[in-house]
Amino acid sequence: MWLTTLGLIPLVGALIVAFLPKGSATYARHIALAFSLATLVFGIIMATRFDLNSTSQFQLTETHSWIPQFGVSYALGVDGISLALILMSLVLVPVSLLAAWNDEPEAGRRQQVYFALLLVLETFMIGVFAATDVFLFYVFFEAMLIPVYFLIGSFGGARRQYAAVKFLLFSLLGGLIMLVAVIALYQQGPGGDDGFLISKLTGLHMSTSTERLIFLGFFIAFAIKAPMWPVHTWLPDAAAESRPAVAVLLVGVLDKVGTFGMIRFCLQLFPEASKWATPVIIVLALISIIYGALVAIGQTDMMRLIAYTSVSHFGFIVLGIFALTSTSQSGANLYMVNHGFTTAALFLFAGFLIVRRGSKNIADYGGWQRVTPVLAGVFLIAGLSGLSLPGLNSFISEFLVMMGTFSRYKWAGTIAALGVILAAIYVLWLYKRVMTGPKPEGLSTADGGTVADLSVREKVVAGVLIAFMVVLGFYPKPALDLLNPAVKQTLQYTHSTDPVPAVQVAEGGK
Repeated sequence: MWLTTLGLIPLVGALIVAFLPKGSATYARHIALAFSLATLVFGIIMATRFDLNSTSQFQLTETHSWIPQFGVSYALGVDGISLALILMSLVLVPVSLLAAWNDEPEAGRRQQVYFALLLVLETFMIGVFAATDVFLFYVFFEAMLIPVYFLIGSFGGARRQYAAVKFLLFSLLGGLIMLVAVIALYQQGPGGDDGFLISKLTGLHMSTSTERLIFLGFFIAFAIKAPMWPVHTWLPDAAAESRPAVAVLLVGVLDKVGTFGMIRFCLQLFPEASKWATPVIIVLALISIIYGALVAIGQTDMMRLIAYTSVSHFGFIVLGIFALTSTSQSGANLYMVNHGFTTAALFLFAGFLIVRRGSKNIADYGGWQRVTPVLAGVFLIAGLSGLSLPGLNSFISEFLVMMGTFSRYKWAGTIAALGVILAAIYVLWLYKRVMTGPKPEGLSTADGGTVADLSVREKVVAGVLIAFMVVLGFYPKPALDLLNPAVKQTLQYTHSTDPVPAVQVAEGGK
């Protein structure tokens, strides 16, 4: 019951926040933060029970019959990949809540709903990474749309309704295609009252055409969620119109469901179809890397720029997944975790700037390192992580993806390397336009006060995120030790082995 309890804690918190009596709504954010921290503590305790030496695919499992007539079970469990993503989510939720402390300055019903929806979303995020029944996964996959739709549509920017509807339509399209694939997969399985369990659907013998069609149903849904070019266009609008805390959970966590699904379902359930589609997917990943970086360079909106950098980064993740080497897979899985912390920092620090300046337009800035030096410093660190500077978290994951890809597809690794160069351009150019130059004149807050540097609350947010960037940059071993057994098992499902190094050995072994 570990995972069920983990998911129930934020859900109970959401109900309490939503139904606070009249006159006590000012406590909504305090209660929400308390429940998110309790969830994090419980998650850490739960993680200590995970055995790195176990040979079972899933641990901390629980299975209960849910809809036996349709073969649906309430089944939860985690491997190293899903546990790492759950722990990342549990860290980002309280950080986002703390950053969103003043998103709804007027205490009242809106504040209660806002923080309650964030906690509901946390429950669904835990469920989607922990589900070991394909239909249950689909339920959580679709359920996440509900709180996100309202968080964007009710609390976002000027074009929030457009962004929310676009997000919903893209996600529903992918979800409906996946539902057809889920039903078709069940028809190929052994059936029974637990016929949707991943363990029952792994290793099925299907005709080539059937496997490829079902694979495409899953992959299209995950490509939209990831997001990959050309089905990425919902992301910049959704991220730009969201509150920064919502953008963090949208890009930092929810989009990982796409790449997580590619590993958990596409590779494990459809190994031959995955290999069949690999050349096309690698090309799409490379387009995402280059296209996302180029479009980011040309952005004038700070939030849209950060969103497009994620399109490029997700291209690296997908490339690592489908290069099908142990090194690239380890890098891709670690990249999912590292990207969560890096993109959270970029969105939140940009949000801190926007609150102070009242604009998302990059042209309205300049010289802000003279006004808010601490904010400029942490923004630079987050940007350097985004361009994978050695010593920060993104470097090792991107390096592993590139090294693993080069060992099998040298042409793909060469093209992907251009994305590293372009990343330096969009990050450093953004910092130059926003932070450098003469001190701007006439700055004041909305109430006429002086623009201040980071508050204590904001420094706590920045400190937590930068600590993860530095620790995972210098010492990624614990994370890799957690991920690598699951990576090895994934490669076994796809019958993939690492390429043999082309090393010339002199006669006599010298």
